[in-house]
Amino acid sequence: MKLRNVTLNQMRIFHSLGRNLSFTRAAEELFLSQSAVSIQVKRLGESVGMPLVEQVGKRIFLTEAGKELFEACRDVLDRLRVLGEDMTGLEEGIRGPLNLAVVTTAKYFMPHLLGVFLREHPAVEPRLTVTNQTRIFERLEGNMDDLVIMGTLPENLDLEAAYFLDNPLVVVAPPDHPLVGVKQIPLERLVQERFLSREPGSGTRAARTRLFAEHGLTIRTYMELGSSEAIKQAVMAGLGISVLSIHNLRLELKTGLIAVLDVEHFPLHRQWYAVHLKGKKLSATTRMFLDFLLKDGARLCEDIQPFLTGLSLSAKRLGPRKRDIR
Repeated sequence: MKLRNVTLNQMRIFHSLGRNLSFTRAAEELFLSQSAVSIQVKRLGESVGMPLVEQVGKRIFLTEAGKELFEACRDVLDRLRVLGEDMTGLEEGIRGPLNLAVVTTAKYFMPHLLGVFLREHPAVEPRLTVTNQTRIFERLEGNMDDLVIMGTLPENLDLEAAYFLDNPLVVVAPPDHPLVGVKQIPLERLVQERFLSREPGSGTRAARTRLFAEHGLTIRTYMELGSSEAIKQAVMAGLGISVLSIHNLRLELKTGLIAVLDVEHFPLHRQWYAVHLKGKKLSATTRMFLDFLLKDGARLCEDIQPFLTGLSLSAKRLGPRKRDIR
């Protein structure tokens, strides 16, 4: 095995091939011909002394040796990227790319936090990807972003997750609902209501379902909707009540378009985390943004507190409230 003959260009090509599992897509991504990609991968396999890819039908897969080399390429290229960004930062201050991915429900507060950070560091070049939980897990596993903002942590990945913000879930209703203003509404009373729910797989839906199950209750979904925005519109239209993150409700609560019900065991306190794969090398810009979230994230979201004042004191906290989970 003559790994000393491996070039950075070959590593970049193989890393792209390993991510895409397609010679055609790798060639398009790197602006190369497909034959050029094939030749470099073949030479890389000759240097390693073992086959790196195998073809089954029309699909290609990495061999065990290929998987090991792919991880090594990813690590080397990631370290070089971080080194380059840090060197630029030392020379010119905090600047350069900041790639963030957030679950859909975080879109209501992350642009606000990001805006504050960018006013302090205008040379940073942000990219914010908003997507569903399934896709977020895929992006996290693929190490596609600098940080991922999420509330539900996958159990099958070795992660570093920093808690930076509470995520209170509250019961919401139209402002003319008969339960508005009633104190300490029992959970049993809500079973009689028409419930609007997110789709299965939603963290908010799972938290609400778990709470009611713990008390021997089952909520029958009156209508299932694919986003928090759709649920808000349905609540305002008087179609039913629901459970939503209070971070999603700033405008509606301030304008009186939606009311928060005082229900026992609510608000449910989940948490928001900034997450990356364990061992990932963070650039100076990413470390600065993570420090910003940990120090100032909660303070900048304090405007939700007035809407929680006076609610049930028997609220339940979901999950460990820890700064770091490993």
